[in-house]
Amino acid sequence: MEMVPSEEKQLVPKEIESAAEEPRVLCIVQDTTNAKTVNERLTLNLPASTSVAKLYEDVAQKAGYVNGTFELGWGNVVDMAPLDQASEMSLVESGFEAGKRNFLQLTDKDGEQPQIASDESGTADSSGLDDSTQDRFIGPLPRDGTVGCSSDYSSPSYSYSSILNKSETGYVGLVNQAMTCYLNSLLQTLFMTPEFRNALYKWEFEESEEDPVTSIPYQLQRLFVLLQTSKKRAIETTDVTRSFGWDSSEAWQQHDVQELCRVMFDALEQKWKQTEQADLINQLYQGKLKDYVRCLECGYESWRIDTYLDIPLVIRPFGASQAFGSVEEALQAFIQPETLDGPNQYFCERCKKKCDARKGLRFLHFPYLLTLQLKRFDFDYTTMHRIKLNDRMTFPEELDMSPFIDLEDEKSPQTESCTDSGAENEGSCHSDQMSNDFSTDDGVDEGICLDSTSATERVLKPKSSLTFELFSVMVHSGSAAGGHYYACIKSFSDGQWYSFNDQHVSKITQDDIRKTYGGSSGSRGYYSSAFASSTNAYMLIYRLKDPSRNAKYLDVEDFPEHIKRLVQTEKESEEQEKRQREIERNTCKIKLFCMHPFKMMMIENKLEVHKDKTLREATEIAYKLMDLEGTVPLSCCRLVKYDEFHEYLERSYEGEEDMPMGLLLGGVKSSYMFDLLLETRRPDQVFQPYKPGEVMVKVHAVDLKSETISPPVSVRAYLNQTITEFKQLIAQATGLSAETMRVVLERCYNDLRLLYVPNKTLKAEGFFRSNKVFVESSDSPDHQVTFTDSLLWKLLDRHGNTIRLFVSLPEQSPGSLAHRTSCPKVIGDSEDSFEGAKGSGQSVEAILEESTEKLKNLSLQQQQQQQQQQQQQQTTSSTSDSQKSSDHSDFEHIESPAVESDSAVQPATQTTSGSSMGGTASDPENQFPSEERSDSDVNNDRSTSSVDSDILSSSHSSDTLCNADSGPLPLANGLDSHSITSSRRSKAHEGKKETWDTAEEDSGTDSEYDENGKSKGEAQYLYFRAEPYSQEDSAGENQKYLLVHVDKRITLAAFKQNLEPFVGVTSTQFKVFRVYANNQEFESVRLNETLSSFSDDNKITIRLGRALKKGEYRVKVYQLLVNDPEPCKFLLDTVFAKGMTVRQSKEELLPQLKDQCKLDLSIDRFRLRKKTWKNPGTVFLDYHVYEEDINISSNWEVFLEVLEEPERMKSMSQLAVLTRRWCPAQMKLEPFREVVLESSSVDELKEKLSEMSGIPLENLEFAKGRGTFPCDISVLEIHQDLDWNPKVSTLNVWPLYICDDGAVVFYRDSTEEPMELSEEERSELMKKESSRLLKTGHRVSYSPRKEKALKIYLDGGPTKDSGQD
Repeated sequence: MEMVPSEEKQLVPKEIESAAEEPRVLCIVQDTTNAKTVNERLTLNLPASTSVAKLYEDVAQKAGYVNGTFELGWGNVVDMAPLDQASEMSLVESGFEAGKRNFLQLTDKDGEQPQIASDESGTADSSGLDDSTQDRFIGPLPRDGTVGCSSDYSSPSYSYSSILNKSETGYVGLVNQAMTCYLNSLLQTLFMTPEFRNALYKWEFEESEEDPVTSIPYQLQRLFVLLQTSKKRAIETTDVTRSFGWDSSEAWQQHDVQELCRVMFDALEQKWKQTEQADLINQLYQGKLKDYVRCLECGYESWRIDTYLDIPLVIRPFGASQAFGSVEEALQAFIQPETLDGPNQYFCERCKKKCDARKGLRFLHFPYLLTLQLKRFDFDYTTMHRIKLNDRMTFPEELDMSPFIDLEDEKSPQTESCTDSGAENEGSCHSDQMSNDFSTDDGVDEGICLDSTSATERVLKPKSSLTFELFSVMVHSGSAAGGHYYACIKSFSDGQWYSFNDQHVSKITQDDIRKTYGGSSGSRGYYSSAFASSTNAYMLIYRLKDPSRNAKYLDVEDFPEHIKRLVQTEKESEEQEKRQREIERNTCKIKLFCMHPFKMMMIENKLEVHKDKTLREATEIAYKLMDLEGTVPLSCCRLVKYDEFHEYLERSYEGEEDMPMGLLLGGVKSSYMFDLLLETRRPDQVFQPYKPGEVMVKVHAVDLKSETISPPVSVRAYLNQTITEFKQLIAQATGLSAETMRVVLERCYNDLRLLYVPNKTLKAEGFFRSNKVFVESSDSPDHQVTFTDSLLWKLLDRHGNTIRLFVSLPEQSPGSLAHRTSCPKVIGDSEDSFEGAKGSGQSVEAILEESTEKLKNLSLQQQQQQQQQQQQQQTTSSTSDSQKSSDHSDFEHIESPAVESDSAVQPATQTTSGSSMGGTASDPENQFPSEERSDSDVNNDRSTSSVDSDILSSSHSSDTLCNADSGPLPLANGLDSHSITSSRRSKAHEGKKETWDTAEEDSGTDSEYDENGKSKGEAQYLYFRAEPYSQEDSAGENQKYLLVHVDKRITLAAFKQNLEPFVGVTSTQFKVFRVYANNQEFESVRLNETLSSFSDDNKITIRLGRALKKGEYRVKVYQLLVNDPEPCKFLLDTVFAKGMTVRQSKEELLPQLKDQCKLDLSIDRFRLRKKTWKNPGTVFLDYHVYEEDINISSNWEVFLEVLEEPERMKSMSQLAVLTRRWCPAQMKLEPFREVVLESSSVDELKEKLSEMSGIPLENLEFAKGRGTFPCDISVLEIHQDLDWNPKVSTLNVWPLYICDDGAVVFYRDSTEEPMELSEEERSELMKKESSRLLKTGHRVSYSPRKEKALKIYLDGGPTKDSGQD
């Protein structure tokens, strides 16, 4: 059937035009069982009544599989349970949607690939067996040339299920842990080497002698067994890497495959000592060569024998423009001797003089397995970077090595052995071609006699025995910075080539091998590799063609007994994993909730139950999971369908106790659109049936007389019921009269709607799954008032806006406790109250909101009590309302003093106590450790303070942003928030009035009082209620806390006034800090803003200290120490005011600096200057006025700089520059010295520097410092790296841009030469500089991060590997 996209971009059948026609289900099936089919889609358009069993038949027919050998599951989900193949349920009943696309995945069954139907024409999946280009997989995934193989191995079609079934090749892949493709390539090559695999199988692990987890040979043995016998598509290598001593971070380090080969062989040799396999690596991979020097005058030859495991072949000779074209060319160049003549002459022991000589290498013995490393990674000395050479280099399938071995070497009469000839210390042009094995320090092989039996037998074999056949090509794709490895390996059992690319194994041909030669089809010029493919061969492994030694792979029946046992163990383990996976795939996992009957809190867990378990069994599992044994009997529990988001009980399952959970939940899914609730009841209660389609309504009864709102009662209604019918339902549940009932629906937060139209349905009124209503039924005249003017509306509005705050008071709050009165605990136990509230008809959904509702009830009761108390004070007549109100409360509470609407002036005693104790306002956490101050000291300070600065000016608290655990944390100012640019300097220089551009905007702090001095908090009375409470984790015994219920529409100013009785001082004498996550605190300073940004249970800290008035700013003062290792040191917090001059602020600072910082300064011997991050900026002159000449903002920061001489900066046209001399002859920098310039002239700067330093003007050079002050730079770099002597005449242009005070300028004598350093001195200086710069936080550019060395650890400790010579 033809499919067309609809407007909703969903494929729908074109033929479906009529609504009367049966709806159809569109199924799109992705076949994930095969690498070739994973991107293909099968499309079926079936009638909605089609059974699931029929769907399986249709898919089998269309895909060409035998029905019953595959499974179908929902698409895009890995752990989804498959559809039941035998189910006769229709597609719609099984969860399919008609008219929409339904995505399915076709997966293997029981880890086996689907069987191809034999009755098909034989071509159903024939592509899986041929060698067509689309079937083969060669090259990196998913694209070529990417850096780092982390993205290379993960194809879009990769999923867990795709590695559960074996490749059609019969070979098993290896999962890439992250960047372990180099490891996978080597492991597959070793596995496909019969001699290595068979020898590894012969070795037997002794568990009594070693831990299997750390045994490298044992873990390799296990891996090889799995590669040979597993039914999976790919297996993990984590056990092998764990035996190497690697952690997970090693998986993210890419290494060289040749380096890994060497390190792994070394580790195996260490582990195999004193075993039959002790010499296995040498027997298979080790060859020998002679490193010789022959005198051309007398023929005397000194030589040394070296062993090798691989032969490194140069791709392009050093300095050459053309690469070698083939492996044979490179081998010939490898043994080509070099003539030592001229200055390179060799000292001949026989001639006793320097003579011309010939130096070279000769192969004496080739190993059975010959490894050739193509040295594609090189160093480009023009760019000083590592590069990869992608030049073309061919290699034969059969390589004859006989031309490269010298059989005549031993017969030369002039050849003499020289065991200590010094040849190993001579320079050799081949040194760059040899791996470290060629220059081992081990002298065992030196001077070996070559006519020993074994050597002669090996060397003098006929040339026909030196033919090697290629069987492994390790390919690298990418650049020198990173890339991807994979292996092309020939099987010795059938001669077929395969590509082993991590988890993918596929057949390839000789053409694919030829593609790994590298290069392009053009000429082999110098730049040819730049345009060549980055995918090419990197390591080649050949095997000697010798029928007497060539082995075959061991078959399973020929395995040694210990390997057979291992095979059985791994098979059982795999079966167990399969069974576990099967259980997982049939397990329903769904969120489970339960309102604990005693803890009264909602508990969440995850219910995991097999799909065949009944609802009764699932209820028992949930009962135990929620730990309700001994709390309520199992018979008082049931599972119901629940929507946690809407707190809605969707339905109960009466009569379905024996139904399987799989059917009940609609199948096994990874996630469900609903949850389950374990509902409990008391033994005397009966569960209500919850029917689908009902809506849940939480009904709160409102009592206007006591102004209380009761906890919710749950009522279930239908959306098509009218308001009149709904009122009757509520009347039955609550006992209220339906005649006088008013019902108010809270549709969303604080959106109240009176339901007054009798015949309107609940659906029309906006009811949804879960709803909240307030009902009031009385004869009160409040009925006749407009709803928004009624007492009911006010009560609900207040209820919706009241929040609970936790307030931490200062440790010493004077004079407030005396005002506090307490009220006795309310009569009645909380449990009794709880029982009475519910009644016999109330079930668990009525409790879902109770904990939060109690808070709201408390708020209203408290306000009502407070108003009654005020009324009591005014009329002196008693009333019983207060007692009535308290009967409704389950809380013990303590009354706060009455806060009257016009009580702006506090009692005289309180005002006195506030001022007398004000001196203790400074927060102890923020005092300097050495400071010990008494009250009398503070009062003395206060008596000498100016009137403007207030009684607490000497002890401001540094709490603008602080962390309760770690002391003050400064806020970084914006870089441009108050900058003074060069424009104002040029204006000043032109003789204009010296003013700074300022922003005439409010500072962000609002006055607590308006124009007439009347408190703005008096404007509107809003609800406030506070009571003391204790906190278990209180830091100290003196710490006091308040639990405050307050209307969040109250302003900060009014909130502070309400807190005055509890803090004990007036609101101007304390500060409010809001506590955020991680105990981070921010001061709330905007007095006109409301508490609307606060929410329930937010924390607030009150700290004593003068609060800011309008036009005042809290300022952090830092000391600038230009020649200290840490030039920026925090001193104190203070307050600057708008209109204050800089000199006035300095006068205010003097006593604070003396008291808090022990700095006794003269007013003319320190200056204030702009601070931008850590950079010193504009110097503030004494006559400058804040907010007129200097822009300041809240949380401002300034530098204080102590002067050694009177201030030289008198005008804004001057420029203060920090200069530092560089002395190259001594390799050191002198301390900073300030130079004050009258203009921005380069000549003036140079003249002043020359005058100060004594350097002749013509020899003086300068450069601007880089980065953040103090612009640190290594003494090894400064001489070359800075831009010395810029060709400019003024400082305020490119490239200097010195327009403001505080710029750093380095200068030097151009005739002074740098100190000559030896390598040791340079190295030592480099270490010192590195340490110095790291301490100051500056980047050390000359010490780049080194590549992590590749190591395999034996017995938990690092071992020195052969690649680390």
